[in-house]
Amino acid sequence: MSFDTQKYPTLALVDNPIKLRLLPQESLLALCDELRQFLLASVSRSSGHFASGLGTVELTVALHYVYNTPFDHIIWDIGHQAYPHKIITGRKNSITTIRQRNGLHPFPWRGESEYDTLSVGHSSTSISAGLGMAVAAAYEDLARKTVCVIGDGAITAGMAFEAMNHAGDIKYDLLVVLNDNEMSISENVGALNNHLARILSGKCYLTLREGGKKVLYGIPPIKELVKRTKEHIKGIIVPGGTLFEELGFNYIGPVDGHDVQGLVQTLNNMRSMTGPQLLHIITKKGRGYAPAEKDPITWHAVPKFDPVIGTLPKNCGRCPTYSVIFGDWLCTTAASDDKLMAITPAMREGSGMVDFSRQFPRQYFDVAIAEQHAVTFAAGLAISGYNPIVAIYSTFLQRAYDQVIHDVAIQNLPVLFAIDRGGVVGADGETHQGAFDLSYLRCIPNMVIMTPSNENECRQMLHTGYHYHGGPSAVRYPRGNGPGVTFSALRKLPLGKGVVRRQGVNIAILNFGTLLAQAEEVAKTLDATLVDMRFVKPLDTGLITQLAASHKAFVTLEENAIIGGAGSGVNEYIMRQRLLVPVLNIGLPDYFIPQGSQEEILADLHLNSYGILQQIEKWLS
Repeated sequence: MSFDTQKYPTLALVDNPIKLRLLPQESLLALCDELRQFLLASVSRSSGHFASGLGTVELTVALHYVYNTPFDHIIWDIGHQAYPHKIITGRKNSITTIRQRNGLHPFPWRGESEYDTLSVGHSSTSISAGLGMAVAAAYEDLARKTVCVIGDGAITAGMAFEAMNHAGDIKYDLLVVLNDNEMSISENVGALNNHLARILSGKCYLTLREGGKKVLYGIPPIKELVKRTKEHIKGIIVPGGTLFEELGFNYIGPVDGHDVQGLVQTLNNMRSMTGPQLLHIITKKGRGYAPAEKDPITWHAVPKFDPVIGTLPKNCGRCPTYSVIFGDWLCTTAASDDKLMAITPAMREGSGMVDFSRQFPRQYFDVAIAEQHAVTFAAGLAISGYNPIVAIYSTFLQRAYDQVIHDVAIQNLPVLFAIDRGGVVGADGETHQGAFDLSYLRCIPNMVIMTPSNENECRQMLHTGYHYHGGPSAVRYPRGNGPGVTFSALRKLPLGKGVVRRQGVNIAILNFGTLLAQAEEVAKTLDATLVDMRFVKPLDTGLITQLAASHKAFVTLEENAIIGGAGSGVNEYIMRQRLLVPVLNIGLPDYFIPQGSQEEILADLHLNSYGILQQIEKWLS
C-alpha cells in the first residue's frame, strides 16, 4: 500500500513526532481525521487490531505533540491500541505488514523503534515498568517525563494496583492516563468498572475540587470550609473517596478523549505537575467507523475486509475451531450438571463461551483480566464441592503459575484447565505463542496433562478431565480448526494410555497433540510406527517399554518447547529404565517464536511434514 499524500496531506507531513510538533495546533483536527481514515484503509487491507486504535487517535496525537518523545517515555499497556502510535512514529509506509511474517510487530516492540519504550502484549504491565523508568530518570536527574496509557479493562488486574500503590507511596513523577472506553476485549465486568462509572456522575465534586482549589483556597477563612465540604461531597458521590486519590494519585478528569485540542491543553498543564498523576479520559472504542462503534468486540481484531460494505467475512472453514468444540462440550455437560462452574479471565469470545454464558449465566464467571484470581477462585469452588473449569489461553496461564501450584495442585483439587491456543498461535507473535505450557505443567505433582490430536479427542479428554476427580487436570489444544473427524459418544479415557495408530518397523514416532496429521505422512514415508501418546502425564510407560524392545529409534513430536516438554518426559523414563534406544526430540526451538501465519511458522520451524521428515533423515544419517 503506497502512501497517498494527496488523500492524507497533513499526515504526509508527519514522518515522526518531531515533525508533528512543528504543526500548528489548529492542524491537529485534520491530522486526527486523516490518521483515523488511514488506519481504516490500512487495517482493512492487512488485518489486525482495529477498534482499539480508532479510539486512541486523539490521545496518541496529543501525547506525542506535548511530550518530547522519544526522550520522554510513553508506555502503552498491552498495545492493541498502538497502531496510530506506530503510524506517526515513522512506520506508516510499512503499517500494512503488521502481524505478518517479517513485518511490523503486532504490539509495541523495543527492537522495532526507539519510540517503543516497552515491549508488551500482556495486560497491566505499563504502570510497573513506567514507575521503574520514572525512578531511574529521577536518580539520573534527566528531567524525563513518563506516561503510562492503560485501559479500564487492564486496570482491573491486581498488578496495576500493586504498581499504583507503590507509586503513591514513593511519590516519583509519573502520569497514568486511564483510557476509559467501558470495554477491554470482552465487556468489562467488576466493581472497579462500576466505580469508574460512578465517578462520571461526580461533576459537582469535580467542579468544587478544581474550582475551589483555584478560587477559594487563597481566602484563609473559607479554605477549611471548602476542604471539609469537598471531603463530604466526595463521600456522597464516590463512596469511600476517590479510589485513585486514596492510592496517592492526584486524580484529574474525566475529560473528553476525542477532543484533541482539549487533551493538548490538559496534558500541557499536567506536564509540570510533580508526583503521581492520573488523567481519566473517556473514549469510544471504534470511534469514527460506525460498524466498529456498534460492535467493538467483533471489530477488536479483524481479518481483511471491505470498509465500504462494513461487514467482516465469515469463517469459511469447513471444520469448527477447537474453541467452538470446547464451548459446545461445555453447554452439553452443563445441561445435566448444575455443579459445573466455568471461569474465564475476560476471554469469553476467544474461548468459545458466548453461548454458555447466555444459557447458563449462574454457572458462568468472567473474573476480568485477573488470571491469578481465576485459578484461586476455582480452588475455592472445588473445595466447596463444585466442579470448576478454568478456560484460559496457554500464554495467559503463565501469569497464574503460583496459583496453579499452591492453590490447586498442592491441595490436589479437581480443577479442569481448558488450555486454548497451545502451540503456535501465529500473527500475535512472541508474547502469545503457547510454547511453554507442557513444560511448566509437567513438573507439577498431581497434574494430569492431555494433548488431543483432533476435535473428537479434545471432547473425550475434556470429558475425562472433568469426570476425573483425583486432582487437577489440563486439556491443551491449539488455535484454529481441527482436521475434521467424526464425533463418537463421550467416554472416560483410561488415564495415561496411548494408542498405536500405525504399525511399522525400526522407528517409533511418539506424537503429542495436533501434529498427528503431519506425523502420519512421515510415518508412511519411513514405514515407521506411529503412536498418539494422548497423555503427557502420566506417560504410557508400559507402551514405551514395549516399543523400545522392538524398535531401533524413537522420535518424539510436540508443538511445545523441546526443553522440559513431553519429549523430555520420554527421555527421563528411558534413562531411568536404562532402555537402549536413541531418541530425537522434535518441537519448538529455544528462542521466542516471531509472528506469521501458523502454516508459515510451522514450515520455518521444520514442523510441517516435509520438515519433520528432513529432521529425522538428517538425524539418522
